[in-house]
Amino acid sequence: MQSRWDDSDLRALTSSQVDKGVNEDLAIRTYTTRLLGREPRLVLHGGGNTSVKTRMTDALGVEHEVLCVKGSGWDMGTIEPAGLPAVELAPLAALARIPKLSDVDLVAAQRRLLLDPNAPNPSIEAVLHAILPHKYVDHTHSNAIISLTNQADGEEIVRDLFPDTTIIPYVMPGFVLSQRVRKQLDESPAPKHLILMCHGIFTFSDDPRQSYDDMIRMCAAAEKRLDAGAPRPFVRARLPARAPDVGEIAPLVRGALARPSDVEGRPDRWILDFRTSEQIRAFVDGADVSDYATRGNAAPDHSIRIKRFGLVAPAPASGELEAFAAALSASVRTYCNNYAAYFERNNARAGGGITQLDPLPRVVYVPGLGLFGVGKSAKDAAVCADIAEATVDVISRAEGIGTFVALPEEDLFDIEYWSLEQAKLAKSRERPLNRQVAIVTGGASGLGLATARLLRSEGAEVAILDLDAGRVDLAASETGAMAVVCDVTVPRSVEDAIRQVACRFGGVDILISNAGAAFQGALDKVDDAYFRSAFDLNFWSHHLVARACVRVMTAQGTGGAIVFNVSKQALNPGPDFGPYGTSKAALMALVRQYAIEFGALGITANAVNADRIRTLLLTDELIAERAAARGVTQEEYMRGNLLKREVTAGDVADAFLHLAKATKTTGAILTVDGGNVAAMVR
Repeated sequence: MQSRWDDSDLRALTSSQVDKGVNEDLAIRTYTTRLLGREPRLVLHGGGNTSVKTRMTDALGVEHEVLCVKGSGWDMGTIEPAGLPAVELAPLAALARIPKLSDVDLVAAQRRLLLDPNAPNPSIEAVLHAILPHKYVDHTHSNAIISLTNQADGEEIVRDLFPDTTIIPYVMPGFVLSQRVRKQLDESPAPKHLILMCHGIFTFSDDPRQSYDDMIRMCAAAEKRLDAGAPRPFVRARLPARAPDVGEIAPLVRGALARPSDVEGRPDRWILDFRTSEQIRAFVDGADVSDYATRGNAAPDHSIRIKRFGLVAPAPASGELEAFAAALSASVRTYCNNYAAYFERNNARAGGGITQLDPLPRVVYVPGLGLFGVGKSAKDAAVCADIAEATVDVISRAEGIGTFVALPEEDLFDIEYWSLEQAKLAKSRERPLNRQVAIVTGGASGLGLATARLLRSEGAEVAILDLDAGRVDLAASETGAMAVVCDVTVPRSVEDAIRQVACRFGGVDILISNAGAAFQGALDKVDDAYFRSAFDLNFWSHHLVARACVRVMTAQGTGGAIVFNVSKQALNPGPDFGPYGTSKAALMALVRQYAIEFGALGITANAVNADRIRTLLLTDELIAERAAARGVTQEEYMRGNLLKREVTAGDVADAFLHLAKATKTTGAILTVDGGNVAAMVR
């Protein structure tokens, strides 16, 4: 581990923050906090905390000695000064001498001491920071330090490596830990550093660089000690000669994890994030992976995100996916039953009254492949995958010098069901399409882009498929979607695109098959190749994409929704528009066929029948041509419906969304044209 300190960066950040009225000590603290937070081997996703003791003035002009400490939930890597709320120092430190204080009361007491009542909650370890007699305090959950402490003889190893460091036996983070450290301070001289067994490390100094340098130096020393161990501690298991592709396995994992919800036809699905590397493969391919992967987490706070441990799946073999799916489902059932038993015995120990969380794993280790993080969104899944990678690193390094020993399940349960963390989770609300993966073809512009935006706003993870690489990248960047360059008329391109989506998110739940073009021409004059091109894009491409998605949906076993973009031309053809109208009419027949063939699997197939939408297909030039062909003005042409209203891309996107959500509608054609009698389906 190397220092990232840069004096010029420090000066630049400090100067810019001071110019905005930020306290200079706080500006420096912001810089050093980011340095620590940007090193994933030190902290992950809201873990760790830092503080600085300084003086600030409240709204009434009264100056106070305060502790600016990381706010609960803030990420150290991107923290702003606002993420380090100021708390009155003396009364905060005095809390450590109260005989007993509940978590709820501690949070309330800390909030009463905030200079700004609208500031975020101070870290639950703010009291500990307050009682340490140094200006700058740094705390991380260093992988290397935890690999050393989580050993049967961990305290001896740490004491040998850091003889001048004070070691604190594991206790629950928060008020109990603050009391334990306060007792240590009362009994002995001020410590030089603190190492918390099975938790992490504290460094501190009146010089911000000294505290940071001590953190880097000690973690580097721990890494060096681990490097002296066995680089490959695990004996490889006998695995199938050839493993399936990730794109084949991911939908099966999603299917095994899915559970019925309150809405029939819309199960609770999960988003996956796949990771693999040489270290991960050595871990998951080990003969004893079912032992060391299920002893417990590396750091106690990881239990909040990924439970006590992950699920070890059976090893899949190429060509035997059905057997793997059955074995995996059985493994998930066993995991859930074991989790329920774990909850019952610890709930009883804690006095009862705790509500059980869902029992599903948040990490799935797959021998021969790697690991999957499991979450309600792509962001959540990535967080779980990051923590799983850290777990693999900690356990692998620990096994290299001895035997990884996790905290007892009682301690991990107390963290997983910590009242403060449960309160945070209770505040989270899911959007309607959270946990679902949607694909939009022709999604880089027009109707497709409007639909991609809407699906994202509803919580879906979206993949935009389009032929123009520049345009699809721009659309994906704007919407937060996945960009996939794909020629939907080429089978191999389509298969590869759907595989990419399955590898990225775990599968597919919604397909908006939107790609198309307005091919014009009189039937007696149009070129044959041009006519075939109309069918390639407006008919065959829809079948190619739908077929590939249906295969993934079938593997998942959780149903799905396919919505096709047809056109009023299928029902009400116009002059000199034969290639477009006939190919769209064929598409309408395809919609109904998909509804018939896959309804029993819970897959709906519907279509939107739109007319006269301003897009890259229906350009101003084409509008002028079509208006002239019908002998009306352009305004009359665009409003040529019963309601005399122009239909927008947003109107059509709403229709796509409605059909994507509809669980009891299939084979339907939803008209969005302002009212066109000739194009009415019935």
